[in-house]
Amino acid sequence: MIDAYSILWADLMALKRRGPRYLITTLVSPILYLVAFGWGLGRGINLNGTSYLEFVIPGIIALTAMTTSFNGAGTRLNVDRLYFKSFDECLMAPIGLSSLLMGKALIGVVRGLMSSIAFLIVALLIAPHIRISPQFLLGLFLTCLTFAFLGVLAALLARSHEDMAVFGSLILMPMTFLGGTFFSLSQVPVGLKYALYILPLTHSSLFLRAAALDQPLPWGSFLILFAFLVAFLVGGMVTLKKISI
Repeated sequence: MIDAYSILWADLMALKRRGPRYLITTLVSPILYLVAFGWGLGRGINLNGTSYLEFVIPGIIALTAMTTSFNGAGTRLNVDRLYFKSFDECLMAPIGLSSLLMGKALIGVVRGLMSSIAFLIVALLIAPHIRISPQFLLGLFLTCLTFAFLGVLAALLARSHEDMAVFGSLILMPMTFLGGTFFSLSQVPVGLKYALYILPLTHSSLFLRAAALDQPLPWGSFLILFAFLVAFLVGGMVTLKKISI
């Protein structure tokens, strides 16, 4: 962990210099989603015994955690690796590959938690009945960690900056609107519902929503999200070993 923190430290210093600006820019999208869907389209709608506004807020938090964690880890690594070429120096450093991988992923976790908690504070001013429990925070941390490792994996596989944009369009964009963020899965056909359960954001939205609304927790979704984390971590390690040879 000390070696991982050494890798993380440089990214933390860069984030420290741009912290306020970073928070403002990452809060624009979730607040627009909240206004458009929570206050606009969802006004007067109730889902599963709760207002649509309270229903959609945990989904937007999961979406914010996914986007900022992925971009915070993946985009940063992609630029360091393909533009500045500074990642080659990290590969030559006397640290283990697992520490290097963890250090590069943790900056995505930090960015994801910052943005998600900042939006959560704004959301609590609007919907004070949202419940913040240790289980909710645990689910949020797991979401950030999972998508941070996905971002690292994508950056290691990318051969150009355009590859990251393509990955975002083909993977993140469908999850944004199909991962149970803005609608209940009980409203979709059975065949499509099973397909949507393949998406990691679906399980993050389900767990965070249940925790925030004080409903029975879907621990199965938590375990599936953890399985995605392990898969992305293993994929990142395999790819990093190939690059370091």
